[in-house]
Amino acid sequence: MRSETGETSGTGRTGEAARTEDGGATRPGPDDGRDRALRSGRLGTPGLLLSVLAASAPLMVVAGVMPTAFAEMGVVGQPLLFLTLGAVLVLFCVGYAEMSRHVHHAGALYAYIARGLGPTAGAGASWVALVAYSALQAGIYGLFGFEVSGLLDTHLHVVIDWWVPALLAVALAGGLAWLRIDLNAKVLGVLLAAEVVLVTVFDAAAVAHPAADRLSLHAFNPHALSRGSVGVALCFCLAAFTGFEQAPVYAEETRRPRVVVRRVMFLAVGSMALFFAFSSWALTLAAGPRDIVDSAQKQGPGLLFALADKNLGGTFAEVLHVLFVTGMFAALLSFHNVVARYAFAMGREALLPAGFGRTNADTGAPAAGSLLQTAVSVAVVALFAVTDHGQAGDPTAPVTHLFTWMAGVGALGVVLLMAAVSLAVIVFFVRRGAVRAQAWRLLAAGASGTALLGIAAYTVRQFPALVGAGPDATLSRLLPGIVAVALGVGLARGLVLRARRRAAPADEVPPPRRGSAGEL
Repeated sequence: MRSETGETSGTGRTGEAARTEDGGATRPGPDDGRDRALRSGRLGTPGLLLSVLAASAPLMVVAGVMPTAFAEMGVVGQPLLFLTLGAVLVLFCVGYAEMSRHVHHAGALYAYIARGLGPTAGAGASWVALVAYSALQAGIYGLFGFEVSGLLDTHLHVVIDWWVPALLAVALAGGLAWLRIDLNAKVLGVLLAAEVVLVTVFDAAAVAHPAADRLSLHAFNPHALSRGSVGVALCFCLAAFTGFEQAPVYAEETRRPRVVVRRVMFLAVGSMALFFAFSSWALTLAAGPRDIVDSAQKQGPGLLFALADKNLGGTFAEVLHVLFVTGMFAALLSFHNVVARYAFAMGREALLPAGFGRTNADTGAPAAGSLLQTAVSVAVVALFAVTDHGQAGDPTAPVTHLFTWMAGVGALGVVLLMAAVSLAVIVFFVRRGAVRAQAWRLLAAGASGTALLGIAAYTVRQFPALVGAGPDATLSRLLPGIVAVALGVGLARGLVLRARRRAAPADEVPPPRRGSAGEL
């Protein structure tokens, strides 16, 4: 169905909601197939912003991602990396946001690639997105389970394996995903606000009382990037931004998506870049620029809480620790919702079985996609649990392996998708004859795409540092290979659908709408 502006708002299937000129959704008619469309008009700017920021889980980044990057990659200059990545992502958003005005689709990244680079490329991208976001969520389950089991041991003297709370979190996230997205946004908002306030208090204390008794700007010096595995650190830090690119995924459910989605993306990237840069600098101040790597290697995810205990007292550290756990769950819920919507969109496009393209009749949630993500999460957690031979409290399987490996795989997949979207934006507007009108946006897309491809290549080259193996180790090739396999499966599915459409009699297959993501 086309809007009054002539743009395709969805997948070109029966469940697609019609869009008015300002991006709002018209009321579905009796034959619109409501179970094949997400409910529109449920999110405004605040709700959408909270939903996408929750995926980044600020406290999880400060307490989990940053210490891991310091410890595993040995890169002190994280603040500079966050600012640099923020600039690259702002350039990316210039073209990405413009594209979001022309295509409203629950599978945003792959839909944009399909519109620019063709439906087969879009099919490949859809599987990469599904695997990448599933990997990111699965990795967080490892860190979540480890932290919850640690809290239970510390406060209740109950010793359980990390995978027990991890599997309970899988079940709870799957159950909440059946609820209304606006209810989830309210829950995420409360948790997010509490996280930001407490991290800001910690940052202020670190600046007021630095370990070396002076404010050092060494972390912003380019020479601070001369040591360590900068490529993997770039990918890890980029994973911290994951969430802003999910805004168009909710376009079908927002009020005035042409305005709201664009606004949320720039707000999310700008706020995250400044917040993460300042917080990572505060960590170096609290531990000391010369000692931050050694401290992170010794204390791991406990680094932030040890520093908070030292500067602000044990009570503050404990509250921070609890919010760390709730913040991780907020991220899990956000990723679950996004993956479910990708599966929903792929079901409408025949990239997955048609049952995935239907919503729950009562709540409007993508039920089959939610069940799929729950099943995948259970399988991944169970796999790492079975192969875990360490004692309770040993972080090797849940943190060093599950969290670090899956975060690396997921971040690599998202980086490659963003690079492909940058190219798709250029091709899309060139084909429309809008080069002159969109010239500066095309330049921004070209610059961001080149930078993102460089990050991806550098990451693959330094992947052995992430897994702690040699360059010729099987694991160093196996983990990046997961993304390659997903791409191959998606491309194969796209070619099969194209062949079927060409082979079917014209009276059996309705002609596809030109330019829709579903034109396979």
